[in-house]
Amino acid sequence: MQALRRDSAAPEPWLAQDHVLLGLVLVLTAAGIVMMGSASMDFSAEKNNNPFYFLIYHTGYVSLGLLIMGVATRIPLAFWSRTGPVLLVAGLLLLVLVLIPGIGRERNGATRWMGVGPLNFQPSEVMKFCFVVYLAGFIQRRSREITETLGGIMAPASVLLLVAALLLAEPDFGATVVIGGTAVAMLFIAGARLLPFGVLFGLAVGSVAALAIFSPYRMKRLATYLDPWQEQFGGGYQLVQALIAFGRGEVTGVGLGNSVQKLFYLPEAHTDFVFAIIAEELGLIGGVLFIALFSALVGRILWIARAAAARQQLFAAHLCLGVALVVAGQVFINIGVNAGLLPTKGLTLPFLSYGGSSLVVLFAMMGLVLRAESEVRNGTSALVAPWQGWRVRNG
Repeated sequence: MQALRRDSAAPEPWLAQDHVLLGLVLVLTAAGIVMMGSASMDFSAEKNNNPFYFLIYHTGYVSLGLLIMGVATRIPLAFWSRTGPVLLVAGLLLLVLVLIPGIGRERNGATRWMGVGPLNFQPSEVMKFCFVVYLAGFIQRRSREITETLGGIMAPASVLLLVAALLLAEPDFGATVVIGGTAVAMLFIAGARLLPFGVLFGLAVGSVAALAIFSPYRMKRLATYLDPWQEQFGGGYQLVQALIAFGRGEVTGVGLGNSVQKLFYLPEAHTDFVFAIIAEELGLIGGVLFIALFSALVGRILWIARAAAARQQLFAAHLCLGVALVVAGQVFINIGVNAGLLPTKGLTLPFLSYGGSSLVVLFAMMGLVLRAESEVRNGTSALVAPWQGWRVRNG
């Protein structure tokens, strides 16, 4: 039987990929094209004299993302495990470059974008990919140190602190929360000692609270979030318009394409607030359906992570865990912001929002998960130390 197993470097036919995961990705991608197109057409016609401007670009990014996802499924995970530190350095370099005047591009008071000709991309999105790959490899190589010594958790914590500092300099608070939360959860599930982990978690929560308290514009956002109707034509305007969209949608929605809020009432309707348009056009039923799709996607990725851990393929397990946490974190924050459950924060909704770098990076992550599932199913695995295992605490 062992002789019949595929070599880890041998590409697997597309038809042999995980049908459930691939199907969920394709369904969300197709739904994203429809809903982003619906949310953007009127705004695009006014701004660019072409109602299909953003839809064309979005479709182009989807095509590029699918190509990259296909390439990623052909690359053995052992390659990513080895090159994790290199990817981390490359991601840090991009975060430094975007802060240099003349290289980084400023928009709405934040310097988060770099340009390649007419196209922009966000280094923070690239860093999500790089950090997850790096940390999964670190946990695989240093599993015993993480579970037994204080130094095992200090190295990734130091890297996380540096990444957070660079992201907050842009500033990009949303990406900081997603990457920080993902890192803390990955280290906890890897079996980090409770005392240093508790200190790290406390510092993370304290830092977030301090940033909110001592940053005037963040405090204003927090106050507006608590009662947006007090500033319905000021700082709370965006949230108020999103809540109106939810109210208009009721249970069954006003119908696909019939949103009123996207007609210049709700800013960023095709990016950060696309879920509000979904709730308006498709109602409670449509919103719950999309939440179910995202839940199924995250659940499937976690199922693959658990299968990899059971077979002692630790890099695959922690890589899939990291991807699931990133996707779940972004979905939770974006929908929470749209529904007024969280303070307003710019963060795209996976597969559904307009945003080239976010889409491409997301597809790259899905490619890694598909590759992990393939290697788990075919029994290929890099050598791991006998003490390594995925320790999950109960209670």
